[in-house]
Amino acid sequence: MIKQATWIKNPLAVWTGTEFSAPNGLVVCGDKIVELVTTPEPTSSYSKTMDATDCVIIPGLVNCHHHFYQTLTRALPAAANKPLFPWLESLYPVWANLDEQAIAVSTEVALSEMLLSGCTTASDHHYVFPPNLENAIDIQATVAKKMGMRVVLTRGSMSLGKSDGGLPPDSVVQTEQTILDDSQRLIDTWHQANDAPDDTSPMTQIALAPCSPFSVTKALMIETAALAQKNDVLLHTHLAETEDENQFCLDSYGVRPLDYLAEVGWLSNQTWLAHGIHFNAEEIKRLGDAGTGICHCPSSNMILASGICPVTDLEVAGSPVGLGVDGSASNDCSNLMQEVRQAFLMQRLRSGAEDITADRALKWGTQGGANLLRRNDIGSIEVGKQADLALFKLNELRFAGAGAPIDALVTCGAHRAEHVMVNGAWRVTDGQIIDLDLDALRQRQIDVAHRLVNQ
Repeated sequence: MIKQATWIKNPLAVWTGTEFSAPNGLVVCGDKIVELVTTPEPTSSYSKTMDATDCVIIPGLVNCHHHFYQTLTRALPAAANKPLFPWLESLYPVWANLDEQAIAVSTEVALSEMLLSGCTTASDHHYVFPPNLENAIDIQATVAKKMGMRVVLTRGSMSLGKSDGGLPPDSVVQTEQTILDDSQRLIDTWHQANDAPDDTSPMTQIALAPCSPFSVTKALMIETAALAQKNDVLLHTHLAETEDENQFCLDSYGVRPLDYLAEVGWLSNQTWLAHGIHFNAEEIKRLGDAGTGICHCPSSNMILASGICPVTDLEVAGSPVGLGVDGSASNDCSNLMQEVRQAFLMQRLRSGAEDITADRALKWGTQGGANLLRRNDIGSIEVGKQADLALFKLNELRFAGAGAPIDALVTCGAHRAEHVMVNGAWRVTDGQIIDLDLDALRQRQIDVAHRLVNQ
């Protein structure tokens, strides 16, 4: 098949995320970026043009932590105004009612929200497997493929129920062998490696993700690390999100969370962690030395009053840092561009205005996320990289009078993309997802959420 080349021209600005510039747009051919246009016309041939007048072009955003199913339990009164542990205890009984229909619609809603916010790669952490829902990850992969979204789906798990000293109810925990067997099945079925011989870029990848120290056994953590190493896939979990978690690890294992992580063989560059708030200076150094990544989830951390991630300290130590929207029950939306702004504001409060710029916040949302997921084919606009792009129009009232277009994206609060390209294909045009009836999807989500909460 002959690949058509498209010149995306006349942009207001292009933020490449690198030292390279593209004042006159870029040329995309197939699924790759083939030219950053610095002259009045491209030097490479093209057969189509796309007018990006009034648009700022950035690399597609990379979301590194989410719980798609939680879009069904936004702003639930039973969980309002509670810190993490009581919040979870309020929601576990509701999530125990998840079924195939709930997984399908919540996945489509979460991916739609993220696409509309300029996100092109999304990672999900699904760890709730009630009886007869063993195929939850398969459903997610099928929906993502239909929507043309790049995803890293993590096979989460809970094996330590309340009767054995854990936090989740026994109805949603699984045996260690069940979890390990299904993890291998999902890798064999869905995982696309980074080094494919045909030079194709992975659209679906699997990572292994026991939920947290307070919901899985130590044996499962050890066996999961071995399975990940055997299959060359990544590891993911929640860690150091709250002081309650620190105390749980001290009470249950006699060590702080990072020491526990090292004991079970997870302290490596194969691992990325959600939250990473409550680390001391010595632990931050160890994380950096190991190359372990941290996903900063600012909105969730603020809603649950968990604390502030020490992002700049982690980066100085050597840990890659990306961004995540986290679950919509602790954020109440799935908007990664909004999360870039939240990270910008929260880290300014911690580290000062001079160190935290709009450019730095955008890097957390693009290159940082790509680094966490060990992807060198996405996260910036460069020749040879994947054509994952988000275009934002600065024609809303909130941008009126803005002097610097790139800064305005962050400081003025861009929240909805005008056009989004994933793997060389337009998935959003003129602010609408292609081939998707959002009103119908919204109603399906409302119906399923109502049934789930009222069972």
